[in-house]
Amino acid sequence: MNSSVLSKIRYFFSAIGMLVIFLQSTQATEMENDGKPVLDIPRVEQAPAFKNFVGMKPGGEVEKKMKKVEGFIQQRPKDGEPATQKTDVYLCHDDKNLYVVFVAFDSEPEKIRGRLSRRERVFNDDQVEIMLDTFHDERRAFAFIANPLGVQWDALWTEGSGFDDSWDTLWYSKGELTDKGYVVWMKIPFKSLRFPTTPEQDWGIVLLREVQRGSAEQSFWPRVSSRLEGRLNQAATMKIRHNISPGRNIQLIPYTTSRSFRILNQQHPQGPRFTTDSVDPSAGLDAKFVVNDNMALDATANPDFSQVESDEPQITVNQRFEVFFPEKRPFFLENSNFFNTPINLVFTRRIGDPQFGARFTGKTGPYAIGAMLIDDESPGKSVPNGDPLHGKRAFFGIARVSRDIFKQSNLGFTFTDREFEDSHNRVIGVDSRIKIDQNWVGSVQGVLSSTKDLAQNEFTGHASNLALNRNGRQFANHSHFRSFDVDFRADAGFIPRTDMVDVHQFMSYFFRPERKFLIRWGPEFLVQRIWDISGTRLDESIEGSLEWEFTGQTQFEVNYRKSNELLRPQDVSGLSANRDFSTDAWEIEYETSIMKEVTLEGDFGWGKAINFVPSVGQEPQLADMVNSEIELVFRPVNQLQIDNTYIYFNLNDREVNRKIFTNHILRSKWNWQFNRKLSLRLIFQYNATLANNAVTSLQTSKNINFDFLFTYLVNPWTALYAGVNSNYQNLDLINANDHSEIRRTRNHFLNDGRQFFVKYSYLFRF
Repeated sequence: MNSSVLSKIRYFFSAIGMLVIFLQSTQATEMENDGKPVLDIPRVEQAPAFKNFVGMKPGGEVEKKMKKVEGFIQQRPKDGEPATQKTDVYLCHDDKNLYVVFVAFDSEPEKIRGRLSRRERVFNDDQVEIMLDTFHDERRAFAFIANPLGVQWDALWTEGSGFDDSWDTLWYSKGELTDKGYVVWMKIPFKSLRFPTTPEQDWGIVLLREVQRGSAEQSFWPRVSSRLEGRLNQAATMKIRHNISPGRNIQLIPYTTSRSFRILNQQHPQGPRFTTDSVDPSAGLDAKFVVNDNMALDATANPDFSQVESDEPQITVNQRFEVFFPEKRPFFLENSNFFNTPINLVFTRRIGDPQFGARFTGKTGPYAIGAMLIDDESPGKSVPNGDPLHGKRAFFGIARVSRDIFKQSNLGFTFTDREFEDSHNRVIGVDSRIKIDQNWVGSVQGVLSSTKDLAQNEFTGHASNLALNRNGRQFANHSHFRSFDVDFRADAGFIPRTDMVDVHQFMSYFFRPERKFLIRWGPEFLVQRIWDISGTRLDESIEGSLEWEFTGQTQFEVNYRKSNELLRPQDVSGLSANRDFSTDAWEIEYETSIMKEVTLEGDFGWGKAINFVPSVGQEPQLADMVNSEIELVFRPVNQLQIDNTYIYFNLNDREVNRKIFTNHILRSKWNWQFNRKLSLRLIFQYNATLANNAVTSLQTSKNINFDFLFTYLVNPWTALYAGVNSNYQNLDLINANDHSEIRRTRNHFLNDGRQFFVKYSYLFRF
C-alpha cells in the first residue's frame, strides 16, 4: 500500500476522531412526554420462556412479572376504532436483552397467514412489530418484525423516508400457531442497538399488528393515526430504570469463497476466446467496532461484493436516461440511510471493485454522523494493459453530518469526493427537513460541485431541491422544484439528468366509505414541466388517475398521461434541429391477494411513445406503444414460493404498421424452504429483444440464464452459499477450431458463461 493511500486513511480517521470529540461536548435535552403513555419495563433475573405463552397467557413466575400492554387501536381501515382482533404484549429486560412476547388472538385462526420462508420475506403474512426510538428524538427507530412462525424482518425507520430494510442486526425470535391465534417471542440484545450512555433509558416505543386477510387491518399501540404525519411523534415512552449497556461489542466476520468459471471473452485481441476453467479462491474480513454505545466503525479488507441475488428485471432498451438498480452488497447496505438526502448524492453502485473500505456511523447528542472511505480498482481494470491508467484505482471519501433542530426537523451537511489520478469530483451540499405542523413537511437542499477531468478541464456546477409535502388520511400533496446546472456532476451519486429545471405538483384525495367491500377510492393528479437552464421548455405532462381499494388486499387503478417532449441535437445523435413530440398513454393496474396462496399484480398500457433508437441516419420518430407487466406469486404449500414476472414492451411504426422492436422478459424464481435456515432457490430468466434493423439500431438478441443456489442462513453474517449460474446467448462460433469469430443466430444458443461458487462467512461477536 503506497504512502498516498496511507495518508488518505490517516487524514480520514483523524478528521472523524476530532469531529466525534467536538460533537460529544453537546448533548440533546430530554423531550417532554406530552401526556403520552409511559411504560416502566421491569427487570428480571431469568429470561421468559416461549413455551409458557403457547397457552395464550403467561404460564411461569417470570412471565407474570412482565409488563402487559393491551388495547390496540386501528389505523387501517377504520382509523381510531378498537382492533377487531385482541393482542396482548408482554415486555421485560435483563442485563443483556429486551424480551417482547406478542400473544395474538384470532377469531378465525384457520385464516391466519403465516408461512415458512427465508428471512425478510414476511410481507404477505400476518405480522407483529416493535419500533424502538432509542434516542427518543422522534426521528429514527429500530424496527423488528416477525410473522406467526417467527420469520424475521428488521429495518431502520426514518421519519419522512420510511423503512430502510438494508439494515440487519442479530436478534432472536420464535413463533407458533395455536388454536386461538399465534404467539411470537423476541429477544433483542442490547448489543444490537445504539442508545445514549445514561444511568436510565427513555425510549420511544410503537407496537403494531397486521392482519393480512379481509381489509388488511393495521392496529397500533399507542394509537398512531393516519390523520397525522409521522409515527414516532405519536409513540409512547418506554423507561428502563436499571443501568444497561451494549458492553464491549466487536464483530469479526471472515469469509472465504471459491469459484470455477468458463466465460467467453469477445474482446480478445485474437478473436473471441473461452477462458480456461479455473478456480479463484478468495478470502476477506468485515469488522465492526462499537464506540461509546452509540457509534460504530465498520472496516473491510478484500470484501466480497458479489451479489447472491440477481437484480429484478427492468426494461432497459429505448431509454433516454440511466435506469436505477438498487444496491444489494451488504457492506454498503447497513446504515445507508445515514447518507440519504433529497438529491441522491451517494449511490454506492458507482464503487465497482473495492479492495478496502471503512465506514463510521452513529449518533451523539443531536448529531447523526456518517462517513466512508473506500477505494475502487474498477477504473484500472477497465482499460487495456498498455494504457497508462491500467492498474490505477479511484478513491471515494464521503461524509455527512445531520443536526436535530426544533421538533422532528434537522439540518444536514454532505461532502463527497472521488479522486482518480489527476482528476477529481467534489460535491458539497446543505439540506434541511422542516416539520411545519402535524401534517405538512418541507425540505430544501443546495449543492455545489467542482470537477477536473482526466484531460485537466475544470468546471463547476450547482443543483437545488425544494419540496413541500402533506400527508393525511384523505388529502395528500407533493409540490417539488429541482434544478441541475449543465456542468453539475456527482460521480458518487445517481443523477441521470442535468441541464434541467423541473417543477411538478401532485395531489390526491381519497373518499373512505369503509363498507363491506370498498375501503377507499379517489382521484390523483400530477402536472409537470421541465426546462433547460437557458429557459427552453423540454418536457411537459399532465396525468390523472382514479384508484379503488377493496377488501382482500385488492386495488384497481386507471391512469391517463399526456406529454410533450422536446428533443435537441445534443440529446439524440442524428437530429439537425429541435423536434417536439406529443405523446399520450393509458394504463390499467390491478393487484389482489384475496387468496392467501396467490398474489397477482399486473398493469397494461397503450398509447404513443418515441423511438429513441432509430437506425443509423434516421431521426427519432413517434411510434405506437404497448406495454405490460404481470407478477404472479404462488404459495401452493407452506415451504414453496414461486415468483413469476413477465414484462412485454412493443413499439410499432405508425406510418407503415411495421414492428420496430419487441422486448420480452420472463423471470421465474422458485424457493423451497426446508426450515428457517435451509433453502434451495432456482431462478430462470429469458430476455429477448426482437428488432427490425430497417427502423432501429437495436440488434436482435436473446439471453437465457439459470441460477441455482443452496443457502444455509443462520443470521445475515453466518451463512453458507453454494450456487451454479449458466448463461446462454443466441451466438454461434463460425470458426470452431480457433473460436476466432462469432455471429448472432435466431435460435441457436451458446453457453457463453458458466460459474460454480461456494461462499462461507461466520460471525464472531465479542
